[in-house]
Amino acid sequence: MAPDGSIDWLCVPRFDSPSVFGQLLDRQIGSFRLGPFGINVPTARIYEPGTNIVATTWKTTTGWILVRDALTMGRRQGEDEITPHTRPPADDDGDHMLVRTVLCLEGSVELELVCDPDFDYGRVAAEWSLVGEDRHRADASGGELTLRLQSDLALGVEGDWVRARHTLEQGEQAYCALSWAEDLAVPASVDEANARMAATTRFWRRWLGRARLPDHRWRDPIQRSALAIKGLTYMPTGATVAAATTSLPETPGGERNWDYRFTWIRDSTFTLQALHFLNLDWEAEEFMQFVADLEPNEDGGLQIMYGIDGRRDLTESTREELSGYAGAHPVRLGNGAFDQRQNDVFGAALDSILLHTRRSSRLPRRLWPIIQAQAKCATAVWREPDQGIWEARGEPQHYVSSKLMCWVALDRAAKLAEIRGDAELPARWRATADEIRADILEHGVRDGVLRQHYDTDALDASTLLAALFGFLPGDDERLRKSVEAIADDLTEDGFVLRYRTGETDDGLSGKEGSFLICSFWLVSALAIVADHQRARDLMERLLSVASPLGLYAEEFDTSTGRHLGNFPQAFSHLALIEAAGRIILAERLNEIGG
Repeated sequence: MAPDGSIDWLCVPRFDSPSVFGQLLDRQIGSFRLGPFGINVPTARIYEPGTNIVATTWKTTTGWILVRDALTMGRRQGEDEITPHTRPPADDDGDHMLVRTVLCLEGSVELELVCDPDFDYGRVAAEWSLVGEDRHRADASGGELTLRLQSDLALGVEGDWVRARHTLEQGEQAYCALSWAEDLAVPASVDEANARMAATTRFWRRWLGRARLPDHRWRDPIQRSALAIKGLTYMPTGATVAAATTSLPETPGGERNWDYRFTWIRDSTFTLQALHFLNLDWEAEEFMQFVADLEPNEDGGLQIMYGIDGRRDLTESTREELSGYAGAHPVRLGNGAFDQRQNDVFGAALDSILLHTRRSSRLPRRLWPIIQAQAKCATAVWREPDQGIWEARGEPQHYVSSKLMCWVALDRAAKLAEIRGDAELPARWRATADEIRADILEHGVRDGVLRQHYDTDALDASTLLAALFGFLPGDDERLRKSVEAIADDLTEDGFVLRYRTGETDDGLSGKEGSFLICSFWLVSALAIVADHQRARDLMERLLSVASPLGLYAEEFDTSTGRHLGNFPQAFSHLALIEAAGRIILAERLNEIGG
């Protein structure tokens, strides 16, 4: 949402779907605003506690208003024809509409409604038509999509947008709703709009009530992270989208601009950890079933990422005609890394399956072929170079983190085979895991520190995974030195970089900000090596740089305090939950131990 209260993000997390409001990427391709006329900056904006409903307060020279925004939720009414479900439908589901209500708190305020959608990233202008005789309903069409705008304000069509103006007096309310629901259903009155808001509030608070939230000073950021992850979950399939946007730059004005509206397999293990830590086992089961449904490559291995509907082809294209966020080029649709060789994917998949198997106390039969295939792939490729966890577009290298995750794959496969009661596979897979471990420690460690890849002395934050996945125990001197080296030498103003771009051939120019997930990983790693005070200090610092709504992007620019990259970033919030959980656990154990 823009500072003036307009909606200016891409509404649907599928790059092949028509965008509607893309003003973040070009100021000429669509926005949706309900707010005071002539005032662009609100007084305050918050998430209503325990929900994903945004409340924005505005002060004008004549009065005060409160605007509430929500993608509303309600009781399921039959089969969803808009987004067909492959998972069992829940009792509540998305209404497929954006509802906004406004209340005049004091005085009087001249209100303005502007709805200016553009379809196909600005290539198709909206064609508007008033519906009925009372000027309270209008339809916008573009391509194969039709949206319906309903309001108790009198609407007027002006070219390719709709506007309305009205003076609201103290105590009065108004509303608008934009719908893409079946039969373009919309609330017919402000009372119906308020009822949908109330149902949405109940949904979020009841959902959050199922979560296991610690009674701790970090309860609120954990809670907000859980709500963000749920908000990024595509209910029809159970997939979690990495971020809701595309092409928000990692470098202001630069080319490090990616489309993150997909689900990454490497996120799976962190997703499962966070969901199970919060006791959100239903969501964990849904995500695990999504992974089980995915179509593998010819060798049986999983791709590094998929569409949230499970599609494999995410071919990347650019829209050169768009100006980009703050001039950052290019604007990308799709992600060219989808068919890269990244050997960490096998370990991420198998660690998530082991996590879920232990939690649910069952190993579904349909998962066993996936386990065998990922173990086979990891065995076949672990000696080969790849593009690494950061999807570098330079030459393949023998990345330590990739080989480490192949070790994870074979280690977890052996444990899963033991759970299944297999007589031979555990020993075979464990022997391969031991071989990988020995190779990493021989070629990937110099001066007692894990390095980025076998042919460099450069550091890489991905080697922190050695702590998170138990590759080395917390009291191992090599692990402690590796964690300390990253904390001391791979940081800017205390925040962790993925790597130093001048030392890494990633195929791109320019620098980038510190990576928030890496900083949260460092918190977890410091806790694992028992440097608890340093872990707490870094955690507090990270919590202090959250956005005003408590959300995190992918990166943080320490020189300006700006968040960089796509937003909100599920990976950052998943890592926050894990880091907080490790510190809280250590504190609780210390309390018990006296």
